[in-house]
Amino acid sequence: MPRTASAQTRRWPTNVTLPADLLAEARALGLNLSEACAQGLKAEIARHQAAAWLRENGAALASANDYVERNGVPLGEFRQF
Repeated sequence: MPRTASAQTRRWPTNVTLPADLLAEARALGLNLSEACAQGLKAEIARHQAAAWLRENGAALASANDYVERNGVPLGEFRQF
């Protein structure tokens, strides 16, 4: 679900424990640690959501693929390519 502009600007302070060498390199590069952590967290959330979706829908996908293997693509005779 897309986030609204107001949801993106609300920030909450938190503590994060990072490896010292990673933190030193990020600071040396002038990276915005909050933004980098937020982007990493967004990516991790998306990865977990995708895995959950696949677990929930894997049987239906397998069934549909099996149907196509046995019967061909529905309405395949009308394809122009």
